[in-house]
Amino acid sequence: MANTFLNAKSDLTTTNLTTVYTVPSATTAIIKSILVSEDTGATPTIDITLVESSNIFSIFKSKALSANQTLELLDKPLVIQAGEILKAQASAANQLHVIVSYLEIT
Repeated sequence: MANTFLNAKSDLTTTNLTTVYTVPSATTAIIKSILVSEDTGATPTIDITLVESSNIFSIFKSKALSANQTLELLDKPLVIQAGEILKAQASAANQLHVIVSYLEIT
């Protein structure tokens, strides 16, 4: 088994549901951190979801951010499995950045 620490970054330039990270086949991922940064002085919200096949699970729903705030969303690791997709959606375009730090176990 190989263990590799990585990160995925997304600039949420639209209000569309955006894929941040997809777990590769034959892999388990441990999400260690989900950082969200607001950089325009506004007060948007963010939704974080986990998609498994046709099932959608809300991890954070309408999580509010203050102006110019950086917020750590996780306080415990989140294990996700092969094929699952971590997605983010901002309430307003061009205001939020997301960085997901994770460990891939293959």
